[in-house]
Parts: sequence; C-alpha cells; structure tokens
Amino acid sequence: MDYLAGLNPSQRAAVEQTEGPVMIVAGAGSGKTRVITYRVAHLINKGVDPFNILVLTFTNKAAKEMRERIMKVVGLEAKNIWMGTFHSVFARILRVEAELIGYPKNFTIYDTDDTKSLLRAILKEMNLDDKLYNVNHVYGRISSAKNNLISPQEYNKNEAILAEDRENGRGQLGEIYMTYAQRCYRAGAMDFDDLLFKTNVLLNKFPEVLHKYQHQFKYLMVDEYQDTNFSQYLIVKRLAAVNENICVVGDDAQSIYAFRGANIQNILNFQKDYPDVKVYKLEQNYRSTKMIVNAANSIIANNKNQLEKNVFSDNEEGDKIKVARAFSDNEEGKIVAEAIIQEKSIKSYNYKDFAILYRTNAQSRAMEEALRKLSIPYKIYGGTSFYQRKEIKDLIAYFRLTYNPNDEEALKRVINYPRRGIGDTTVEKIIVAADQHQYRIWDVVANAQMFLDGRSFTAVSNFALTIQSFQAVGNSHSAFDTAMHIAQHSGILKDLYEDKSVEGLNRYENIQELLNGIKEFSEREDIEEKGLDVFLQDVALLTNDDNDKNPNADTVSLMTIHSSKGLEFPSVFIVGLEENLFPSQLSLNSRTELEEERRLFYVAVTRAEKKLHLSYATSRYRWGTLNNCEPSRFLDELNPACLELEFKPRMPAKEDDGFQSERVTWQQKDTFSKPKPKAMKTTSILPKAHVPTAGFAPSDTSTLQVGMEVEHERFGFGEVVNLEGNKPDMKATISFKELGQKQLLLKFAKLRIVQ
Repeated sequence: MDYLAGLNPSQRAAVEQTEGPVMIVAGAGSGKTRVITYRVAHLINKGVDPFNILVLTFTNKAAKEMRERIMKVVGLEAKNIWMGTFHSVFARILRVEAELIGYPKNFTIYDTDDTKSLLRAILKEMNLDDKLYNVNHVYGRISSAKNNLISPQEYNKNEAILAEDRENGRGQLGEIYMTYAQRCYRAGAMDFDDLLFKTNVLLNKFPEVLHKYQHQFKYLMVDEYQDTNFSQYLIVKRLAAVNENICVVGDDAQSIYAFRGANIQNILNFQKDYPDVKVYKLEQNYRSTKMIVNAANSIIANNKNQLEKNVFSDNEEGDKIKVARAFSDNEEGKIVAEAIIQEKSIKSYNYKDFAILYRTNAQSRAMEEALRKLSIPYKIYGGTSFYQRKEIKDLIAYFRLTYNPNDEEALKRVINYPRRGIGDTTVEKIIVAADQHQYRIWDVVANAQMFLDGRSFTAVSNFALTIQSFQAVGNSHSAFDTAMHIAQHSGILKDLYEDKSVEGLNRYENIQELLNGIKEFSEREDIEEKGLDVFLQDVALLTNDDNDKNPNADTVSLMTIHSSKGLEFPSVFIVGLEENLFPSQLSLNSRTELEEERRLFYVAVTRAEKKLHLSYATSRYRWGTLNNCEPSRFLDELNPACLELEFKPRMPAKEDDGFQSERVTWQQKDTFSKPKPKAMKTTSILPKAHVPTAGFAPSDTSTLQVGMEVEHERFGFGEVVNLEGNKPDMKATISFKELGQKQLLLKFAKLRIVQ
C-alpha cells in the first residue's frame, strides 16, 4: 500500500499493529498525526467498518486534519468514523441517551461564561462575600470535583472535603455546588465538565448503554493520552473493556495540563492497565535541527518520572541556541524585536515564521510595546475569541432559547435586550415566583398573567410570544433562514445598525459574519444534520485553536507556552527565563510540580524548527516594586555546547538603580564578553547552587527581625537588613553573602532562621 511506503520502521510497525492494546510513545515532531491517520486508514482497508472506530482528540482542529488525511487514503468512508474531541463525541452520545438521566435531548451546553454567570447569581442570592467566594475559585472547585467524579451529594457527605472548605473559610462550597447542579438540571443545561461526568453516570448506571457502545466501538484510539484526566480515563477504559483494541498515543514529556486535571499517571501506568500491551516508540524528530533536539533532550533528562526514549534528528546540525540577557523586561522586548528584524532580513523569513512564547500572559505587554515601536505586525493568541464577543453571545442566546426555553442563562441575557421594558425588578419577581412554586423561569414567563400585572405583564407576554414564534420557524426552516429570522425579529440587527459608532459598525459586521458562518454550515456536504440546534452544539464545543479566522496572516505570534502546544515555527523566542517566573514560584513546592514546569520548557523548546532564542531580564517589576531577578535553573540544565551567549556590553547609567546584585553572572565576572567554547563545555554557566543545611526546614517568620541571620534553600546564608509592609504581604530585604541584596515576600520565601 502506498501510504505505508512513506513510513519509517517504527511508524509502520505501529500502524500495522491493529489488534489488542497498543501504546505509541511519540516524541516531539515525530510524525504522530501521520501514524494515527494511517492506522485508522489501515483498519478500514483491512475491512473494519468505520462506524466501529472511535478516535478521540483534544481539539477540533486535530480531528478535522486527521479526517481529511484519512479521506485521501480511503475516500468518503472516512466520514463515518466516530472522530472528534472528548466533549463533542460524548455530547453526541448524550443527545441520544440524555432522557435516561433526566435531561432533554436538546439540552444546552453552558460555556465558561455561562457557568460563571450562574455562579455569580447563586453567590448573590446566598449573600456570600464574592471576594472570599471568588467565582473563579468556586468554578475551579466544582470543575475539579466533577473531573474526579464527585457528585454534589458525595461532596456534601465527604467530611475531609468539607473540613478543607471550612478550614479555608469557604464552608458553603458544598451548598453552592448542590445549588449550581440543581439550577443546571432545571435549565436543561450541562457545562463542559458535565459532558464527561454525565457520560460516566450514563455508562455506570445503565449497563445496556455501556454494552451498546462497547460493541459499537470495536477499535478505540486516543490522541494526547498524557493529557487525559480521571473522568476521561475511566470512560475510555470502560468502552475498551470488551475488545481491548485500544491504542493510545502521547508523550509523557509533553504533559503540561495538571492544572486542568490532566493526570500523567494515565500514560505512565498504561502498561500496568494492559500487561500484554505492545509499545512502539517514535523517536525520530522531523521538525527541529539536531542542535535544538539535543538541547531539548538535555532538559528533559533531569526529570525522574518519565518513559524512557531517545529522541534524535537526522536534520541539519543547525545554529546554536542564542541566549540574551537584558537589564529589564522592556529591554528584553527591544532585544527580541531587533532580533526579529535582523533575522527576517538575513533568513528571508516572513513575520508569521516567528513566535514569542512566555510563561504568563502579563509578559506580553513589554513584547507588544517593542514590536509596535518597530512597526512589526503581531497577533496575540488566547484573546477574546469571536464567539465570546457580546453581540455574538446575545444572538446565540436567542438561538439557544429557541431550542431550549428552559435555558435560564440565555433567558436572563436577552429578556430585556434589545430593551423592551422588562427591568431588573420584573426579572427578580419572575425568579422569586419560579423559586416559590418550584417552576422553571420559562414557565413563569410563558404564563405571565398568573404572576405579573400591568406593563410588566404585557412586556413579558410579548417576549414569550416572540420566542414561541421563533420555535415555530425553527421547526420548519433551515439553520440559516431561522438564524436570519431571529436576528431580524429579535431587534438585534436594528439595534446594532442604528449605532453609527465605529464599535457599533464592528458589532454589526460581526453579526453578519456569524450569519455567513451559519450559511456555510447549512451548505456543508460532509454532515447530514444541518439544523440550527446542531450548529449551536458545534459552537459550544469549539476549542481555543478553532478561533483563528486568518491563520495565514503575516504576523508574529505571541502566546503562552501552554497555548503553543501542537504548533511549530521556524524561529522561536522563549522570554522571561527567570527563577520564580519560569519555573513559576507557585511550582516549587514539590518535585511533581517542578517536573511539570520542566516539561513545559521542553514543549517550548521543541516548537522551534530552525532557530531558538532564549532570554531573561535581571530586573522586573512585580506588584509595583522593581525586583532583581536571577536566571532560571533551566538555563543551567541545557547542554552548554548547544548555546551561544549574546550579552551586550551595556551597563546601567547609575550604580544605585537596582542592578547591583547582577554581578554574579553566568561567567562569574563583570565583563559581558562571550565565554570561550572550552569553558562552556567544561563549566557550569550559572553560579554554583547553594547546598541547604542537612534537615533544612523553613522557620515561622512571624518573629523575624532586622539583623537576624537566615538561610534560603537556594540563595544561601544572608542577613535581614530591612522589613516592610504588613502581614500577610510583609517583605524582607536580605543581604546574601554570595548574591547580594534581594527583596523577598515572606509568605513565599521559605527561610530558616539561623539566629
């Protein structure tokens, strides 16, 4: 077969092994997507019915690309494969089976904004302090519970969980979770986490449903298996239990989503789950130069918890990795911008060939300013997506309400937009009436004569009639015709058209773009169901990678390293390589956290194809205070033979402007000249690390006083020379014997008081 001829021996062996459990350990740039797609094509060419194949991915973009590649090999049969993201595939199953667990087939899918809006309403109703019960924290707590398959009932029976909440001053989290779940159920809505949680409930409570899908999905493939959480792991394990024709693909070295609940142990323990598993390692990197691959290997070798593999490249040797030091984050931005201009000219690159990667979104500011000064076009990934814009969410709320009138968040969003005389007081009356009579809000709206009078009754009744008319149109018209009718008769188009400001014009054009998208959806030939309700599901399940309207625009890409996973660029700049920034200060409490930070650095390095630049600043503002910074430990872990230092002979104008402690440099001298190659190969490029005293344990710093001697786990011994601020944000200025003065926030510093 032609498609097998282009595979290397390891890839081909993985493609041809179709039976039984298989684990494909795919190093960065090793042709993972090609192996998955050819393996599915190979199954179909062997006679497996595409309807019996389930392929799970983490992005719609990945699923679309795979399906298109498979189609080139096997033709239109590729349309029949069950392929998509975890959430989209299981939403599809839940549409069929939802009534078994008490949900309507047309249930609404709440996005993050919907979820937080509902939680804010619940917090307000319960008169809880929204600073203590921060909506992001509450949302994260509920999400974590669902991903660990802890229901509201189990949460409120678990004394350990409740005790932890009480200890943190948030003793009512269990009640919030219970109320939130009840309100979602009443609204016929599921959030993203529910799509997995409810699928587990479905498969656990209804053996006949589990049996049905176990025998339908005779072959399972899971992409990016290292990113699966407990809920996803359990679904996959249950579905594969009968045939055990399960193939997982991933790279433990690229597991970087623990904060979302991803569990690296799923891939590390796969061989324990399936003792007869066949393991194939894709170790040849086709993406990067030898220099970049060798550097990446030197980084990840420092992690203890990993699957053994030897990634290599047969590409060109490539340039050394350039390392730049700046005196501030603003100068770092200038260095990066100038390097882009220079490299673009020398290498004949386009702007889209460059990416700037950072650990936190806040770091983009200095980069943006520097790029603007040199008129370099750029695009920031992770900004407000098209479908998160207000006008788009408003119109989509009307669509949602048309197909699920019990959707409370959609109803509250548009009941008085455009304005129709239904004020907050009337909405409050409707909600109170619904709670008193245990009705859904829509029941009160649709029967307004029973609960309201006067102008309120007339306005609410007219709104109900409007929605009911939309429902009638939706039952008999195409997605586009229904959408256009709603846009016109809801008053949204008229409201935006009358706003002649630049912003108003942009919003009007965005609505037009949405309607254009629905028109294209209506004319697609690769799907059978083309109703507006199906379009709504697709929109609700969009992943971050699906929002790029013009991927070919010639702009420099700015993004966090987490957002860069799966992407590649000829030239990559990784900025902000400083201790407590990268690795993050919040990730230094355990080896597990530090190893994830190191995997994140590995992911960043392996995004580069030809050129890689690293940089750090010796000072950076944090919370309004200029702090001295030290280079990241990750720089010291890189193979020195792969590096070329680019320290410029520039010194600050004054000796007292905060840079004095940057005298202990990589070269251990005041000159900025490049070190000789021999020195790079035989000596560390960072100051020698302090070895903590045996049995080192942080002291209670509440009694800390000026003049005391202290020990820091990494900075060594020093004397407290100043204390400022109030608890819990008290700062200490410490003069360390080796590194000079540093200002530390005591709640994070972990100091041992010596005397």
